[in-house]
Amino acid sequence: MMATRILHCGNSIINYDICIEQKIAGFTTGGPSSGDLIYLVVKVKKKSLCGARFVLDEITDYKPWPDSERYFLSFTVKNIEYCEPFDVSILAGPGGPHWGPKYMQSSKPIKEADAVELLENTFRQKHVEHFHRFEDVENQTEIKEDERVSEEITEFTNAIKENPELEVKIMGTFQTINFTNEMDVIRGLEKLVNDNFHSLFQQFPENRSILIPENRLFMTQGIKNEDIYVSGIRGIPDALLIIFTKSLSNPLQINLIEYECYGETRTRASEKSNYLNTQIIPQLMRFASVFSIITDQNTRETTIKKWIEKILIYINKDSKLEAKLTEWIRELNPKIKEKSIDREIEKLLETSFKTNLRIMLIIDELTTEQKVTIKNVINSFKLGNDSSIGFEGYVIKLIQKLKINEMLAEYALTVQ
Repeated sequence: MMATRILHCGNSIINYDICIEQKIAGFTTGGPSSGDLIYLVVKVKKKSLCGARFVLDEITDYKPWPDSERYFLSFTVKNIEYCEPFDVSILAGPGGPHWGPKYMQSSKPIKEADAVELLENTFRQKHVEHFHRFEDVENQTEIKEDERVSEEITEFTNAIKENPELEVKIMGTFQTINFTNEMDVIRGLEKLVNDNFHSLFQQFPENRSILIPENRLFMTQGIKNEDIYVSGIRGIPDALLIIFTKSLSNPLQINLIEYECYGETRTRASEKSNYLNTQIIPQLMRFASVFSIITDQNTRETTIKKWIEKILIYINKDSKLEAKLTEWIRELNPKIKEKSIDREIEKLLETSFKTNLRIMLIIDELTTEQKVTIKNVINSFKLGNDSSIGFEGYVIKLIQKLKINEMLAEYALTVQ
């Protein structure tokens, strides 16, 4: 059932504008889902103003905001509507003096019918055809950080007293332990992530992605010197992920996945740094170079052709995967003839390798600074359409249960 929520961009008019311009919405916690109605709000001169609303469409991992690391979940959006900005403090009527934490904290669903109706009626009364832009960015009223924190603590403390359901409930306590290594069949990072991939990565729902977890299936063509492959140039990704996003001009994205793990053997900072710089980054660069314009076109074409053949062989062995891929094609072109589907699949895959390719690192430890460094390196490799090869890094931790308190609670605490 559709929920009504408020997405507050804080003081960031930039993020507010990006949501509308790129038709994307990001959330710092889980909870929102496709079909939810979202009122977009930003604080301007101490007032929380709403100037647009939309419906969440497909979940995505695209996060175009400058502070993208903050966002846990993002969606493409549809049915965007605009209004003359209004102050959402009108919700103090149905929500009482602590309406802010009640309705805006973590974009929780608004459960009171009168609050939902008030937003609906106000928006309709102020409906306009064009998006209102807040130009006076530099003159935003700033509040000292310590004053802001003090005000928030007081506000939330009082709100929790009146509405105990606002308090964070803890499911249980856990401790972080090391993976054995990358390849261990019991406590190895690669196996555990592959086995739980779609549960871990909500942004890659199973009906919108295909994971090929074969770490020896795809080998890059490499570079020849006098008909002999140059040592160290070829590479083998651990898995391949195909993502389908219908709303994009290029609906398929190819992701080359590299699993890495410091595990129990590399525990010192110097060991991790050395391994990252001498093994991991060069490996990712090898993947990128093979599909980049720095490699001659014939080699790129040969690799792409072989990989597409292997992808289709793998998918055609599984009737569910085959049906899923066919369904994607029919979504894009409902009138397509049966005999044309295979060719269309090949064409879309080829286009993705040439224009929408990303390297994905899944590892047990990676700082924000390291991630930015690797991203800059990989982005320097260009595809045939002059776009950059993408990069994304994800950190996976192995957590062991200590004590379970309340199974229905949303949150848990872990010690490391």
